[in-house]
Amino acid sequence: MAKKIMVFTGAGISTSAGIPDFRGPDGVWTKHPDQMQVYDIDAFLSDKEAREYSWRWQKESPVWNAKPGAAHYALVDLEKAGLLSLIATQNFDALHEKAGNSPDKIVNLHGTIGTSHCLSCHAQYDTEEIMARLDEEPDPHCHRKMPYRGNMPCNGLLKTDVVYFGEMLPEGAMERSIRAAQQADELWVVGSTLEVFPAASIVPAAAQAGTPITIMNMGSTQYDSLADRLIHDDIATALPKLVKETIAENAGNQ
Repeated sequence: MAKKIMVFTGAGISTSAGIPDFRGPDGVWTKHPDQMQVYDIDAFLSDKEAREYSWRWQKESPVWNAKPGAAHYALVDLEKAGLLSLIATQNFDALHEKAGNSPDKIVNLHGTIGTSHCLSCHAQYDTEEIMARLDEEPDPHCHRKMPYRGNMPCNGLLKTDVVYFGEMLPEGAMERSIRAAQQADELWVVGSTLEVFPAASIVPAAAQAGTPITIMNMGSTQYDSLADRLIHDDIATALPKLVKETIAENAGNQ
C-alpha cells in the first residue's frame, strides 16, 4: 500500500526558488523592520496611505513575482505518485499552487497572496485581477453589485488572503494539519526554522503520535531531537532527490 507522506514547508523551500525570507539573518523584516507594517491589520484598516503602500509593496515584492523552483515541482511528483497526503505551508507565496499541487492538498497556514476577499461582503477575488488594475485603483474596493441596495457596488475594502499581524489563522487550518501529521506514515519538514507558533507545534504533535519525522533545513531547529532523519543539504537538490528515492522505494514495495 502507498505511503501517506505529509509535508510541512517553511521559508527555506521558497528561498531555494529565489524569494528572500522574512525572519532570517538576511530577512526582509530583519533588515527593514518598518516593512512589517505592510502586513499590519490595524494600519491596513485605519489608514488609506498604509493600504496603498501595502498593495504596492506586495505587487512589487519578489513574493508576487516568484516562480516555483525544483523543490516545489518535486512535491507535485510526490502527489502524482499518490504518496502525498497534505502540504501544510507557512509560506503565503502560492508557489505550491503555481507548481501544480492540488489546492485541496494544500493548507496555507498563514494565508495566501494568490487570492483576496472583500472585508465587508466576503466576495472572493483572484489577486491577479486586483494587481492588474492597481494603477487605476491603488486602494482597491469591492465592485460586487448588491441587489438589495439597488445594485450599488459593495465598496468594502479588499485585502489579500495573507494572514496579517493581528489576524487569526484560517479557520480549521491547524486542526487539519495536526490531524494529517498524526495520521501520516511520515512527516517531512522542509525549510522551516520551527520558531513560529502555532504552526511549529505540528512537529511535536506528530512525534507524540509516533509519526517518523524528517527535518530538511540548512540550520538546526529546536525539534531536531524529535527527528528520525536530519538533512542539512540544499533543498533545491535534496528534496527532489528524496522524492525520487521515495517514489522508487514505494514502487519496489508494491
